[in-house]
Amino acid sequence: MSTVIKESRGDKLFLVIVYLILAAALVVVAYPLVYIISASISNPNVVASGEMWLLPKELTFEGYKRVFEDSAIWNGYLNTIIYTTVGTAVNLAVTLPAAYAMSRRDMVGRNLFMGLFMVTMFFSGGLVPTYLIVKNLGLVNTMWALILPAATSVWNLIVCRTFFQSTMSKDLQEAAEIDGCSDFRLFFQIVLPLSTALIAVMALFFGVGHWNNYFSALIYLNDQSKYPLQLVLRQILVLQQMSAQSGVINADTATSLNNKAEVAALVKYAVIIVSTLPVIVLYPFLQRYFVQGVMIGSVKG
Repeated sequence: MSTVIKESRGDKLFLVIVYLILAAALVVVAYPLVYIISASISNPNVVASGEMWLLPKELTFEGYKRVFEDSAIWNGYLNTIIYTTVGTAVNLAVTLPAAYAMSRRDMVGRNLFMGLFMVTMFFSGGLVPTYLIVKNLGLVNTMWALILPAATSVWNLIVCRTFFQSTMSKDLQEAAEIDGCSDFRLFFQIVLPLSTALIAVMALFFGVGHWNNYFSALIYLNDQSKYPLQLVLRQILVLQQMSAQSGVINADTATSLNNKAEVAALVKYAVIIVSTLPVIVLYPFLQRYFVQGVMIGSVKG
């Protein structure tokens, strides 16, 4: 018969404290989400006055209607999808082979190359030199200005290298070489199929980074037709801030800004929901790979 271990008073107290902390964390995380959803379907004047603090009031879907009717938002959505898809593909194409090469103990000078990579984690050329390089390469106002300068991440490269070191044994490499397998074939036909968890994690990391990125677009793009969704959202937020300062300008301009600001406030929360929805929908399908990949990559340092 199985013995039942009784919990001591200290164990029960510990569990109570843990559940209280988890409940507090749930409230802290869930409240902003609930607030944004409620604000997206509430009257913007009620939201601005602070009358709506949790559940929606004066229900309206005008914000979503304007979002779906605004061509700039849909164009930004399409641009973001393109930037995210192409950017993630470039990131994986650069990071995975580099990380695998760094994980091979028979690679000459791998410690030197890894040291050079790690220097860039602590020192960068700065914004102005980077902009000048991008400009001299003719990438300003193009999609590649948002992708090529961030073709890889040293932190993600280290995670991938650790994954390969802890998963791909030297015996596997030697067995493949005995069978006449080249390094390219070994990487594409053996290593990559065994690294689906890692690929899913890196795709999620890079994809979310591209999806949320707006600063690079703000620096390198001047054609509004190429703006990503996050930059369009930023314009809406800036417009609303301008309305708060409308008292220092003439009455006609102030009225125009206030009207535009009301529209901006109406669609602001709706755009936030629309812009984050794809990531929220995609994450549950990658969650098991996310946990598995990160844990495997952190077993050995």
